[in-house]
Amino acid sequence: MKDTEEPEDSNSEKSRSDATTDKEKFRSIREWPVDERPRERLLNRGAAALSDAELLAIFLRTGIRGRSAVDLARDLLTEFNGLVGLMGASQKQFCEGKGIGQAKYVQLQAVLEMSSRYLHAVLERGDPLTSPTATRHYLKTRLYNYPHEVFAGLFLDTRHRLIAYEELFHGTIDGASVYPREIIRRALHHNAAALIFAHNHPSGATDPSQADARLTIRLREALALLDIKVLDHFIIGDGEPYSLAEKGFI
Repeated sequence: MKDTEEPEDSNSEKSRSDATTDKEKFRSIREWPVDERPRERLLNRGAAALSDAELLAIFLRTGIRGRSAVDLARDLLTEFNGLVGLMGASQKQFCEGKGIGQAKYVQLQAVLEMSSRYLHAVLERGDPLTSPTATRHYLKTRLYNYPHEVFAGLFLDTRHRLIAYEELFHGTIDGASVYPREIIRRALHHNAAALIFAHNHPSGATDPSQADARLTIRLREALALLDIKVLDHFIIGDGEPYSLAEKGFI
């Protein structure tokens, strides 16, 4: 009986072809041109020149099979809807992400806390009004992660130096009940001469509601009776914090 050659399975041929294509597409970051590698770009151009994915890739350090660290970072940012979603994820949610686990979660939480403490130290050394970027970043690091509304205050001395940061009221996702009497009590406790308020919008929107505007005016008028100034009220959400003072509400 004459031997006949068994025809090759078309699916197997396609699988090998796809694997070859994927291998051709994937290149380790070490194989990239030097001026395109995230670490080298950071050293040469500064951290601000890098994208969110590139910064995250430096933090991740390594990718997974068939995906570079930058590819993995892009996947995670898409999965968690950006840096805010990733950094605000619970331990369970974070560890369910492909290519990351508990060790990375611990590292990320440490990075976030160090950032918050650094910004707090910056505000303690100077005038928050002359460091608006640091003030905004500090308030965002403290408030953006909550699934419900939190109303907080920066208590300042006569030279507008930071005395204390306090989270004053916690509410539901629909809003927080804010009591001027309690704020006055805390201001007197700290012997504060001025205050900067902030609260988060869990929805991510930073546009102030009518209730936000009314509350700001109410607090400003109540504290003015004690010669305590309200310098600003920030709304924390996605993107840059919204300043009510800059928009003429204060």
